Amino acid sequence: MDKSKIICVVNDIALPESGLLSEHGLSMWVETPQGVMLWDSGGSAAVLQHNLKTLGLDAGRIRALALSHGHNDHTGGLGFLLQANPDLPIYAHPDILRPRFSRKNGAYLSMGLPKQSKALKDHRSLFLHDQPTEIMPGLWTSGEIRERAELEGRSANHFIKVDGAWETDPYLDDMSLVLETAGGILLICGCCHAGLLNTLRQVQRQFTQPVRAVVGGTHLISADGAALQHVIDVLDGEYPQMRYYLNHCSGKDAVCQLQDTFGERVEEFPAGSILEIDD
Repeated sequence: MDKSKIICVVNDIALPESGLLSEHGLSMWVETPQGVMLWDSGGSAAVLQHNLKTLGLDAGRIRALALSHGHNDHTGGLGFLLQANPDLPIYAHPDILRPRFSRKNGAYLSMGLPKQSKALKDHRSLFLHDQPTEIMPGLWTSGEIRERAELEGRSANHFIKVDGAWETDPYLDDMSLVLETAGGILLICGCCHAGLLNTLRQVQRQFTQPVRAVVGGTHLISADGAALQHVIDVLDGEYPQMRYYLNHCSGKDAVCQLQDTFGERVEEFPAGSILEIDD
């Protein structure tokens, strides 16, 4: 049986001399013996299309797309994917269609679905669920992360508009992917705005296998020294063997501190990186 693998297609940084473009965004190719899906679509169609071609990945093989949340650095390539495959099944949380804004110098700027992706609401193969949903055998969305007792991956400048008033974005649509393997679960994150520890704990309640690795963006970039140390202490106590393949919004300082604590179990995962998984 073929191995499962995860390939980082789009990220803020790319492997040197790979010919890949980088941008603030994330997209990952998730390949299992049952088929291929794409996790998020990067910040733009141009970078997504270029990097897929450079990596030798055929967009025609993508059987489904799942979106971690509705920010434009994760949905920017959606228009290209829908043009290439108008019937592509898309999985997301119901709140993904909500307009989202970033406050800069007192102005509120749209950071939700890009204009070319607004047709998503009319897409005939759109599956919106707040519960865990199986995309293909052994590959699930996490569902909405409801219990958030631990640190969330927040930005002070992210807002939504409710009844004409600006409110802090609750990130209700933030989800992760769960890939079940014989050796345990791989948790594949987009931004983890709901919080890494909150997401891990919910996944452990919902699935019987232990989490063996975290892949993707964890938004630890927003954690200050004490908060980050708390996250590391909990990870050390509750997930002593877990591996980390981190990128996007994880933050350089957080990655370095995790490496200081966990050593070779922590790696960066720039565009062009490939993680092969023994099933």
